[in-house]
Amino acid sequence: MKQSVIVIGGGISGMTAAGILALQGLDVTLLEKETAIGGHVAHWDRLFPDRKKASEVLDFAMEGLKKVKLVTGVTISGISKHDDGFTVSTSLQDAGCGMQDANTTQLPPAADHDSLFTASAILLATGFDLFEARKKEEYGYGIYNNVITSADLEKNFKSGKAILTHEGKVPGRIGIVHCVGSRDEKVGNLYCSKVCCVTGVKQAIELKELYPASEVFNFYMDLRMFDRHFEELYYEAQQKWGVSFIRGRLSECSENPDGSIILKTEDTLTGSPLKMTVDLLVLLTGFVPAQSAKTICSMLDLKTGSDGFVNPADSHTKNNLSGINGVFLAGAVKGPVSIQEAIADARAAAALLAGYIKSTLVND
Repeated sequence: MKQSVIVIGGGISGMTAAGILALQGLDVTLLEKETAIGGHVAHWDRLFPDRKKASEVLDFAMEGLKKVKLVTGVTISGISKHDDGFTVSTSLQDAGCGMQDANTTQLPPAADHDSLFTASAILLATGFDLFEARKKEEYGYGIYNNVITSADLEKNFKSGKAILTHEGKVPGRIGIVHCVGSRDEKVGNLYCSKVCCVTGVKQAIELKELYPASEVFNFYMDLRMFDRHFEELYYEAQQKWGVSFIRGRLSECSENPDGSIILKTEDTLTGSPLKMTVDLLVLLTGFVPAQSAKTICSMLDLKTGSDGFVNPADSHTKNNLSGINGVFLAGAVKGPVSIQEAIADARAAAALLAGYIKSTLVND
């Protein structure tokens, strides 16, 4: 038990950290609530800014899991702290869930009972949930057939299916709305989700690659192209692909009899009201704290910020520490991050955790 670690969350952060910890010779158990690991990255086709295949990143992370015990399809039902570390109890939910080897694609049947896992340290990497677009009723998601989310669109890219309207037509005009569920006081999310802008630019380019004759419009508040090569991607979208960018928040939309969507917004650069019809509307939904993280925070009495994400012990100097001895943090559990940032943060957390384990062994 002195050299054992439990990683909670099987997204890219959890996978990365678990693999590094296993390479350090530690006994690592990775717990994931879904029936397969990979998190949100598993549903992506290509990544920004270079359009690298998401599957390549996952394959790289999976390579490190050969010595990790994977337990999927479980919820955390309890966590107790004691002198030697932690006991985590889990509940297996669905048939087809259970323990698996990192090289196994078919999961064995689930045992119909709870399971207990003990370790001297825990790494919390539960990631994030996507904002529920139905909460913005004025945007029509779940009401109008031709309103989809960026996650829906990405899944279509990944499947290789044609991007068509509900009526089966190639969309001649497509609208992409930024900041859905982010920077929005009405829904209680004042923060920026960080990667929505570049996702909208990437997806606009991909839509133009598929349908060069289609018009694509991005409606944004402010374009926050914060990382390396993001600005270049934005210029490419405009100069090479002819994507239009309109500064203004969408106020409402409605549906025409033919299924097309009427948008009402304002071009805030010119101060002019704008009304436009599109065949397909894509909502760029932002990050919200994972519900699973909220449950675990209550079990461990972890502190969260005003945004609902987990607070580290110190955001500058102890960003991977929770403030509870033996509990470490990685990735989007602390707030919105890009995939590159999630991987780097997971590596940092794993290094600190490995050092913690070694120091406890020395002290004993």
